[in-house]
Parts: sequence; structure tokens; C-alpha cells
Amino acid sequence: MGNNNSQRWHAIDAFRGITIAFMILVNTPGSWSYVYQPLKHADWHGCTPTDLVFPCFLFIVGISIYYSLKKGNNNRQVIYYKILKRTAVICGIGLLLHGFPYFNKDIENLRIMGVLQRIALAYCFSALLIQWLKPKQLIITSLFILLSYWLILWSFGSEQPYTMEGNIVREVDLWLLGANHMWQINGFPFDPEGILSTLPAIATCLIGYLTVYFINAKQTTKIQNCYYLFSYGALLTLLGYIWDNYFPINKYLWTSSYVLFTAGIAQIILALFIIAVDIKAWLKPVRPLLVFGANPLLSYILADLWARVLLFVIQIKDDESQITYDGYQNFYQTVFVPLAGHWNGSLLFACFHVLAIWAIMLIFYKKQIFFKA
Repeated sequence: MGNNNSQRWHAIDAFRGITIAFMILVNTPGSWSYVYQPLKHADWHGCTPTDLVFPCFLFIVGISIYYSLKKGNNNRQVIYYKILKRTAVICGIGLLLHGFPYFNKDIENLRIMGVLQRIALAYCFSALLIQWLKPKQLIITSLFILLSYWLILWSFGSEQPYTMEGNIVREVDLWLLGANHMWQINGFPFDPEGILSTLPAIATCLIGYLTVYFINAKQTTKIQNCYYLFSYGALLTLLGYIWDNYFPINKYLWTSSYVLFTAGIAQIILALFIIAVDIKAWLKPVRPLLVFGANPLLSYILADLWARVLLFVIQIKDDESQITYDGYQNFYQTVFVPLAGHWNGSLLFACFHVLAIWAIMLIFYKKQIFFKA
């Protein structure tokens, strides 16, 4: 992506920054009853803009692996230690967030998997595979993962293997984790970041690594790199769309068609950021995104913690009705609903949280404090 390392990282950080900002936006609406459709996940099959957030982040994780290995220590033991340490730290943070603020909560009801846990595991296995295999072997491995996952779901599911009730992904999680340790969707145990569905998420990460590897290997100009990214992105998106007819695009199951479809879109978005940052040098408009992009893990942790404080720690009692409201609901109802109504108030509430976390991250950014696991 060119020889200017600083600009190259600005483009990647800007992409990562908008991903984090959108993740906070869709995770903290004022009310889940008042969310505009593009800001919600697809009910089951399909893909909304919200469904692009997580795979785009894992795609960027793959890119980050490429650059970290390029400038890192060549000692294999040191590399393995760093990979396993980072994996353990990120998983540990995920579990702590699930337990907050009730650390004395019965461990039998603690959710084990989650967003950070999936990121950690996808990073770990991708980084190890990258250490062991050559790029062309990684392509074969990625295809093997995607095709094997399709075969597993098709062979071992029910007569309707891609439904929420009939898929093997849920059965594996129930067997390994137990219903009490899984996410509950309307009281129905199903974990969208479960164990088996983490397998194709590894392929998402590998595609991110392979994308930047082959672009750098070509030694071409930045604009030529963007042409390649647009071409690859269009091809993967089209393949994912065609595969959708046989293996539906589904974020909850992280289907193989979903991997190709979202990775293709991620490549196109990356190309757009390279044009904006590296070629056009539009640094001023994207600079706010760098604040999130430089500290993605800390941004996510703070956003999650703040939402949990509002939900579980801050409790406000209405003296007239004697009803106790959590801080989250009270903040939305008393400030944002009167200001903009339910629908726009819910959106404004989410935007407020994005700006609030951004303001905190700006302090870290200006002081050059970056949290890395």
C-alpha cells in the first residue's frame, strides 16, 4: 500500500476507527424498541450495515497481524508467547466485562463466549497458522475452513440446518458450554459468538492478512493497489452473494457466504480509505476516526463498562410512582425523548455515547497513550 508507513497506518486506523464508532453506535440505542433498520442486525438470514461491523474488525485484525509480524521479533518462541499472552488477556477482559458489576454472581450463569473472546481466538489461531504456513497454503486453509464449515452445518444439522433451532452450531455450544453459559435470545439459548462458529471467523481474519500480504508483494503504486482491492472486493462480494443461494448469509452462524460477502466489502472500504488518506491526503476529515482507531480495545472496554454502569449500578427511584429505573432508561427517557422523540431520541442517545467515549479517547490520543493487550 505504498512506502509511506505513517500514511498507510493512518488509512488502517481510520478504517478501524469508523468500525469502533459504528460498533458503539449500534450497541447503545436509547431503546431497542426504537432502532432504525440499518442500525439493527438482520433478524436471521441477510446482512445489514450493522452486520458488517464485526467482520470488518476481524479483517483489520488480520491486517494488523501482517504488520506486527513484519516489525516484530523473529524468535518463534517469543512470537508464540506474545500470541498466547495477548489471547489470554483479551479473553480475560471479555470474561471480566461479562461479570461486571456482579463479580459475586454465580459462575454457573456467566456467559463464556463473547465479542472479545471471538476476537482473541480468531487472532490466536490466525497468527499461529500464519507462522506455520506459507501464503498460498493459507489460501488453501481458508478455503478448507469455509467448505468444511458448510459441510458440517449441512450434514449434522436438522432437516432445516440453517435455522436457529436446527443448526449444529447451537448444539455444539449447548454440549460444550451449557445453556446457562450462552447468550439468550428472547429466553432461547443461542450464542452468536459461539465455539463452532468461531471457525469461519478465523477465515475472515486470514483474508485480512492475505489481502495486505499480496498487495504489498506486488510492489505497485497506491492507486494500482486500490484497483486490485476493488477487484478482489467485488469478486468476493459476488461469490458470497452467489453462495447465499445455497448457504445463506448469516451473521449469527457466521456462514461461509457471510465471510466472503463481508470480506469483499471490507476490501472495498479499505481501498476507499487508502484513496482518502494516502492518495488524496484528506487527513483532516478522517483525523477524528484516528482517535478510536489508535485505541480500539480501550474504546470498546470503556463503552461496554459505561453502558453496564448505567444499567446495573445507577438506580433512580421515582418518589411518586415508587418505581426504580436504571440510569440507562432514565437518561434516555428524561433527556433524549423530550428532546427528539422516541426514534430520533434513541439515535441521539447512541450518538451521545459515541461522542462521550471519543472525548475520553481524545485525551489518551493527545497524550500518546495506547492500550495494547
